[in-house]
Amino acid sequence: KESPITLSLPVLLVSCALLLYLWARRSPRAPGKSLPGPVGWPLLGNVPQLGRLPHLTFCELARRYGDVFQLRLGMRAVVVLNGEATIRQALVQQGAPFAGRPDFLSFQLVSGGKSMAFGPYTERWRAQRRVAHATLRAFSTANTPSKRLFEQHVAAEAQELIDGLVKLSEGGAYTDPAPLLTVANANVMCALCFGQRYSHTDSEFCALLDRNHRFGQTVAAGSLVDVLPWLQIFPNPVRSVFRDFQALNRELFDFVCSKVAQHRRTFQPGAPPRHISDAILECMEYGPGLQQGLSGDYVEGTLSDLFGAGQDTTSTALSWVLLLLLKHPHLRRQLQADLDRVVGRCRLPTADDRASLPRLEAFLYETLRYSSFVPVTIPHATTADVLFDGFFIPEGTVVFVNQWSVNHDPQRWKDPHIFDPTRFLDVRQETFDRDLACRVMIFSLGKRRCIGDQLAKLQLFLFTATLLHQCELEANPAEKLAMDCEHGLLDFAVHVCLQHVDLFLLLSCSVFISEPDRNSIR
Repeated sequence: KESPITLSLPVLLVSCALLLYLWARRSPRAPGKSLPGPVGWPLLGNVPQLGRLPHLTFCELARRYGDVFQLRLGMRAVVVLNGEATIRQALVQQGAPFAGRPDFLSFQLVSGGKSMAFGPYTERWRAQRRVAHATLRAFSTANTPSKRLFEQHVAAEAQELIDGLVKLSEGGAYTDPAPLLTVANANVMCALCFGQRYSHTDSEFCALLDRNHRFGQTVAAGSLVDVLPWLQIFPNPVRSVFRDFQALNRELFDFVCSKVAQHRRTFQPGAPPRHISDAILECMEYGPGLQQGLSGDYVEGTLSDLFGAGQDTTSTALSWVLLLLLKHPHLRRQLQADLDRVVGRCRLPTADDRASLPRLEAFLYETLRYSSFVPVTIPHATTADVLFDGFFIPEGTVVFVNQWSVNHDPQRWKDPHIFDPTRFLDVRQETFDRDLACRVMIFSLGKRRCIGDQLAKLQLFLFTATLLHQCELEANPAEKLAMDCEHGLLDFAVHVCLQHVDLFLLLSCSVFISEPDRNSIR
């Protein structure tokens, strides 16, 4: 005799099928196609498949699935964009729907929760960005007092950098330039943001550099916790490092807050800005930002972003510059000859010389393209449901932008794996192709484009031009220079000596530092 459960089973199955059918009929069908992509692991998603170099994995997956595909990192859906046309369509033509940031926990910790780089896309965020962008533009374009002040800061720090490298090279020694490059860039940002350059042995400055170093060691833990939040539940190495990441964010923000508090006490509304802190205070607390609700912590949040972002980017770029100059001595001698012809030996290079040095501009842009040292941008998120390239992408989806795929696209660049600055020059190597240079993607595009890109490029030019103008560089013959752009920058050593010692001393003394700036050097 059959049990009541056995007899009722067909009825239950038919009922379930009917309910599913009715639910499917009532649920609106999402427009567009479903995104293709690889199958992931339970809990982990596709994290194990990305490896140490995700940008290369993305390029490989794009060849299989197309320039737009989907991954899962943990339980989060992630859309990956590859190729210039696809990225430009998303970030420029359809900019607003792709201008958000994910609700990652690590993003909420940066700059006291008032971060411009990591904050959500809102009307207040747009006002914050406008203020910061206008402020930085005054320091990087046109012949403004602010731009001249910035040049003075870089010139002074470049001389300190050269002096340090020469001393470490005494007796024919070879030295790792990375620590001094980090110090030089941090000091430029201190001077730019707070009007204060430090002695390289100053205790506060050394503590700041140590925090920056430890921050770089812990940031990966923040990324893991963002997509695998269950790592916080039980004791494990990632949870421990993530707690260090939280503490370092607080310390860095507290440092900026203490500097802003000092400047508030001496700030005079309407007076010429002494540094970026003054300019931000003027706009946010006494100007248009006040009506937008940008006073208070938004000043500190904006400055924290600007101060932090400007350090690692430029020092990494300078390391690539030095490595490539060592690898290509013939090109280095050509650049030095150009500088001798344009600048001469009686002064230092300035921003006004850029237009007359097309080969140096080509070298710097090829360095940015070849190294692509920011291969993937800060993650974006969709601010609304969006139909993109025929695919439906829901609101709140995380979006990765693979800049490497743009800079190493063989359809755009002939032999992209080869370092060749002449690709940006005409046949006679006298004219720099600015249209082609605009195709290099290192600072993102659209509404989230880095607002400090022009300042970073100017700083990179001034440091590079001064080093080439003043110094002879020599690679360590016992060391094979690793030029694998795909795997990132590796350690290397350099020997630095002066081309003309007496001239260096003369020009060092002539670097103009105003009396207030002299007093600010600790």
